[in-house]
Amino acid sequence: MNHRFARRMNKIPRSFVREILKVTDDEDMISFAGGLPNPQSFPVEAIKDATSRVLTEDGEKVLQYSTTEGYRPLRELIAQRYKKQGLQVEVDDILITNGSQQCLDLVGKVFLDRDDGVVMERPTYLAAIQAFGLYEPQFHSVPLLDDGVDTDALEKILKEEEIKLFYTVTSFQNPTGITYSKDKRREVAEILTKHNTLLVEDNPYGEIRFMGEDIPPIKYMIPDSILFGTFSKIVSPGMRMGWIVAPPEVMEKLVTAKQASDLHSNYFTQRVVYQYLQDNNVDNHIQNIRKLYKSQRDQMVQSIREYLPEGVKHTAPEGGMFLWVTLPEGMSSMDLFKLAIKEKVAFVPGETFYTENPETDTMRLNFSNCCEEEIIEGMKRLGTAIQKMEDL
Repeated sequence: MNHRFARRMNKIPRSFVREILKVTDDEDMISFAGGLPNPQSFPVEAIKDATSRVLTEDGEKVLQYSTTEGYRPLRELIAQRYKKQGLQVEVDDILITNGSQQCLDLVGKVFLDRDDGVVMERPTYLAAIQAFGLYEPQFHSVPLLDDGVDTDALEKILKEEEIKLFYTVTSFQNPTGITYSKDKRREVAEILTKHNTLLVEDNPYGEIRFMGEDIPPIKYMIPDSILFGTFSKIVSPGMRMGWIVAPPEVMEKLVTAKQASDLHSNYFTQRVVYQYLQDNNVDNHIQNIRKLYKSQRDQMVQSIREYLPEGVKHTAPEGGMFLWVTLPEGMSSMDLFKLAIKEKVAFVPGETFYTENPETDTMRLNFSNCCEEEIIEGMKRLGTAIQKMEDL
């Protein structure tokens, strides 16, 4: 049969990261490619206890259909955590989603028509390009500096183009690990407000700060903006529990869009996550994750300096799960990837994180999913691959 697929499907590539994960199934492969939390951080026994308790105490109800907005006590708990951080969020401002990835899709459905202007960071989160790309917008990119987006470039684009929304990961950005400073967040808020451009702020890593001081999301300064959150980094990614924080007029449209997608997120999992949060001190759990990731981050930074050649530059994140490497001038990370796989080490070439004019000498490394011994050995292998590249 000659399948007549929607035109937009011809423009959307498969996720390069997902494809890399197939390559890294080799048990001898050391992978810095996936954005994977460390499984040592998963609260397996506590989740097992929460699951048993939910089924024992309320089994028939938790296996039934539920509301689109999500389990109200779970939403109340999320709102309370925001209020403790100084952000006034009400329970009705929160929509439970299937991970923060669904947040991207719902925002695309609600806001984006074909050829609408969308500003993205340069580089930006690969899955956001993929999710928004289905709605065929016009992407514009602004460079990232050490303290956040280049605000001069952002303002220039907003003056010259019709831009509907700006998507950003303000804390420990994926893929670079960069965090926006307080001053930069204030500048961005002022610019977006002046130009009436919607802020879509993704914050999956905000609670995994292991150095420095916490910085509130830009939403604190733009109440009508959209903020994403997730339990994937602080509880479990496999449970696929995220949420959107949005003002009432936006929430109404998001709920309608979600009803068309899946009626509601997994109700049973919502109840298990809520029970886990009720029965355990999640802040202590997060503190343990921070300690683990700081140790792994420090080891990767040290190993880069020790085993990779001079001329290699890297970011030094204060939290999150990634750092960004720039190779010596003229070296292609995609070509290096092919050599690295032969050395049994994997990473994500940087050009996949750009909407236009990709930089070919960059790559993303994930430090959260490998133990320190694997990080050391992986960097040795990567150093060998770079040396072979230089000798070609």
